[in-house]
Amino acid sequence: MSIKVYNTLSRQKEMFKPIEEGKVKMYVCGPTVYNYIHIGNARPAIIFDMVRRYFQFRGFDVTYVSNFTDVDDKLIKAAKELGEDVPTIAERFIKAYFEDTAALGVKCADVHPRVTETMTEIIDFVEGLINKGFAYEINGDVYFSTRKFKEYGRLSQQSIDDLQSGARIEVEQQKADPLDFALWKKAKPGEISWDSPWGEGRPGWHIECSAMVKKYLGDTIDIHAGGQDLSFPHHENEIAQSEAMTGKKMANYWLHNGYINIDNEKMSKSLGNFILVHDIIKKYDPEIIRFFMLMAHYRSPINFNDELLNSAKNGLDRIKTAVLNLEYRLEETANLGGDEVEWISKIDEEKANFIREMDDDFNSANAIATLFDLAKLANVYLREDHTSKEVLEHFLSVFKELADVLGLVLSSPKELLDEDIDKLIEQRNEARKNRDFALADKIRDDLKEMNIVLEDTPQGVRWKRV
Repeated sequence: MSIKVYNTLSRQKEMFKPIEEGKVKMYVCGPTVYNYIHIGNARPAIIFDMVRRYFQFRGFDVTYVSNFTDVDDKLIKAAKELGEDVPTIAERFIKAYFEDTAALGVKCADVHPRVTETMTEIIDFVEGLINKGFAYEINGDVYFSTRKFKEYGRLSQQSIDDLQSGARIEVEQQKADPLDFALWKKAKPGEISWDSPWGEGRPGWHIECSAMVKKYLGDTIDIHAGGQDLSFPHHENEIAQSEAMTGKKMANYWLHNGYINIDNEKMSKSLGNFILVHDIIKKYDPEIIRFFMLMAHYRSPINFNDELLNSAKNGLDRIKTAVLNLEYRLEETANLGGDEVEWISKIDEEKANFIREMDDDFNSANAIATLFDLAKLANVYLREDHTSKEVLEHFLSVFKELADVLGLVLSSPKELLDEDIDKLIEQRNEARKNRDFALADKIRDDLKEMNIVLEDTPQGVRWKRV
């Protein structure tokens, strides 16, 4: 097995070698749950779900952890604005996250830790850094001494002297160095807080992931992943904290997905192009959004607009149509007994192409191209005078297997929507044009069984539900 991954730490593709044979320990930074997730949040959720699925497809036992930041400045601000408490807001949007990502075909992580449920481990971690001389306390705040970690800037490949503070809050005058970042923040009056050796307060942003990784996956993990925007300062700070604490490498591979632009502009609330998943999945089939995200290599930036989504829809429809035609033909095909070695070999060749592309840093764009090739191959086969049940079943089996890796469902729905009926009518028209009257009649009869009646008129085929 030869899976290559692009490691942000080394800026090159490397052969993937797990810490433990046959196992993958993977941590993906999750959202801050003060609102519905936007499509920028959706991209890493989809991408790294696909990466996990592919490792499982290749036989690995994957432990997948993805966190929720359920207390921070944004949540506290939202609580004040809405007149609610932080836990109530966090719980609402965690529930919404699961609903939205499930619609996008994202499987739940093995563990979804929350900051509020990891407080003991976070406090212990901060204490450990103080004891090791990497952190200090001033008036109830605790800071990491960035310059004491000699390899700071390794991930972002920046000199520490050239860096500016990347903390979410403004640089405090009391810090020993502007680059030092908060591990623990003293509570302001009325803010949610927890007891600590330094008084009432709450964690800084970065420390939560270091504590969660250590708690659920150990000192060193195989893969740490997230959006490109997290590379600095968040992941840089995680490395500093974790490696200062344990003396061990935090992660062997760092994976980052590219940005999303809206009509070639950066997504932002100020530009009015801030798209929430909660809203967009009401307009588009969520599977189309997932397919669109996977049509580009995960490290590439992508542009998001209606025209491109419609193009993705057309592409997915082509693949689904091939699968649907295979399913219809299978229902009317007897097992002819032949193994059809040549056709099965061609199908397996496309599967091998899919694996080759995915082995090369999870190149879903090229992998989807092999699905199009497989669909073309299926269409050629369906024009044969005689089809074999074994070949049809093999086509469908491979389609399902590869679609599962991408988190797609290609089989026909049990309850037809209007657009699905229109597609079937188009396929019936095509079958009649090709003088495949058996298939045309089969489509008509199947629709009739679902209470859809077709009427052939001079103006074309009309249909109605009865």
